[in-house]
Amino acid sequence: MPIRTRFTIWRPFAVAAVAALIAAFLTPAAAQAAGTPRESRPVYSYADAIREAVWVDTGLDSDGDGRTDRVAADIVRPAEPAAQGRKVPVIMDASPYYSCCGRGNESQLKTYDAQGDVVQMPLFYDNYFVPRGYAFVGVDLAGTNRSDGCVDVGGRSDIQSAKAVVDWLNGRAKAYRSRTGTTTVKATWTNGRTGMIGKSWDGTIANGVAATGVKGLKTIVPISAISSWYDYYFAQGAPLYDSGPDWLADAVESDAAHAGCAAVQRKLVDEAPRSGDWTGLWTERDYVRDAARVKASVFLVHGMQDLNVRTKHFGQWWDALAKNGVERKIWLSQTGHVDPFDYRRGAWVDTLHRWFDHELLGYDNGIDREPMADIERHPDQWVTSAAWPPSGTRTTTLRPAAGTQAGVGTLGLRAGGGTETFTDDPQHSETDWAARIATPTSDKAGFLTAPLTRDLRVSGSSEVTVTATPTTSTAHLTAVLVDLGPDTVRDYSDAAEGITTLTDRTCWGESTAGDSACFLRTAAKTKAVDYTVLSRGWADLGTYADPGKGVPLTPGKAYTITVDLAATDHVVPKGHRLALIVAGTDKDLIDPPSTTPTLTLDLSRTAAGVPLVGGRAAFTAATTARWTAPAKRALAGLRAPHTVPHVPAS
Repeated sequence: MPIRTRFTIWRPFAVAAVAALIAAFLTPAAAQAAGTPRESRPVYSYADAIREAVWVDTGLDSDGDGRTDRVAADIVRPAEPAAQGRKVPVIMDASPYYSCCGRGNESQLKTYDAQGDVVQMPLFYDNYFVPRGYAFVGVDLAGTNRSDGCVDVGGRSDIQSAKAVVDWLNGRAKAYRSRTGTTTVKATWTNGRTGMIGKSWDGTIANGVAATGVKGLKTIVPISAISSWYDYYFAQGAPLYDSGPDWLADAVESDAAHAGCAAVQRKLVDEAPRSGDWTGLWTERDYVRDAARVKASVFLVHGMQDLNVRTKHFGQWWDALAKNGVERKIWLSQTGHVDPFDYRRGAWVDTLHRWFDHELLGYDNGIDREPMADIERHPDQWVTSAAWPPSGTRTTTLRPAAGTQAGVGTLGLRAGGGTETFTDDPQHSETDWAARIATPTSDKAGFLTAPLTRDLRVSGSSEVTVTATPTTSTAHLTAVLVDLGPDTVRDYSDAAEGITTLTDRTCWGESTAGDSACFLRTAAKTKAVDYTVLSRGWADLGTYADPGKGVPLTPGKAYTITVDLAATDHVVPKGHRLALIVAGTDKDLIDPPSTTPTLTLDLSRTAAGVPLVGGRAAFTAATTARWTAPAKRALAGLRAPHTVPHVPAS
């Protein structure tokens, strides 16, 4: 018997009937004025919900078969509002994974009945929200599952797959009752107000559709989502994986699409060179550049230790949205690539419910006046911020200086002199460097503050400017910020990236025989450590003059480059130290260069710009203790980051 929670609501028939009548005949504003609750209630039958499929014309012919592509949209919607002449809003998840890879922690796939209507819609969204007066629409991206066309990995076809459905919901596009038939169908049951949600590639599509400015899209909830596809494959010219978007397209494309999509596959190879040079293909897939077009509100969710869709994605997207005045909210967890349903389930469902009620139904439930940010400070321990980054956050220039032994220096406000030298070792990673930060090693240069006398909060995106002289014609750089001190953290290096899946279930909405609302419960998987890597960045030194094009280096010549570090929110506690590490290849997180360089850092021309709450004054107040050398012992940390599969999947 599944566990019942307060989100599985049972009520007498009479109460439900009265609530249904109120919902049917009152607008949200009138309902509130009449004294009804400021939230949607599960008053509609999920068992009797209308399940149907339509194929929406995208207007594109990506597979070159002479007819425009149609994408499949599976719909689950309450029957009662349409019978009462009332229109409902839509929650939509557009995905390439509904048949190939599955969605969620249990890798659920869509299933269908004999008529081709959806039986199981993955995840809890339909089970929970359809009884509350929403329609749910699951869209197969072009080239996947039951859709025509080709997968182009975040390009025009991907984005148009979902945008066309939003257009159809708002009466601006055509849809058909079948994949090849001529019978058209209109979305007369909806008011067109649409919210998109999804994790990883699904959330990426939400970002991309929002960046078109399409009318009718009122909000998006991107979870661990990409904001620019170049940054999924490269970090300032340094390759993050040994293959490109063609591999990813091949992994999710349907068998039917493979035959007609060779030209699209070839373009994904030819226009995404492994050199890391920026091309027009990447421009088309850069949603950050179109942030000014975003009209939808954004509820952004990301794991701060996500090494699949790395946190640069949310940082640059968030900053661009803020610059353009987009209404937004953010959750940041200690996990890797994990859905909030699997690390903060009750609070997530409740918050998402209130967010959609506010954005799609217009309920004044106060969520827009609550703190902007929720941040997981320790496993299952959350704090809030009224704004993010908090007011008073200032980028503070921290400077490395040579210490009394090679490779172990200081980090402070005053400029240092001298040099430090290290040799790239592709067999070592950030965990090897951090574990031996106090010991001179040939593969890194480390710089540490004195033990802090106060907490110091890093909030936002950092950068490290490095002046380095290589001995070879190619060189890759890594810059890492580390909190040196004991803590218990989520084990993001584990294959489950910070969670453990249990054997019992909790229920979130209503079930049918073919679609259960009950999901396996999870718990935090934790580990005690002596240090925590809080932010990372990588670059090919050959992009020093142009981040979009690398060039061969001249051995013996000094080059200056600024390495972007990923966004984070982390408190370095009193008694800990903040450290900066500069090294070469970060094993399993970037690929090595074609040579094995030794690099010499000019410390007088090397500095880190770190967003500190309280700025320079906060750093000064926290570093009043005298600098002392830390003990020379290996520090305990998580395992080295596992090789992350280059599929932004479930």
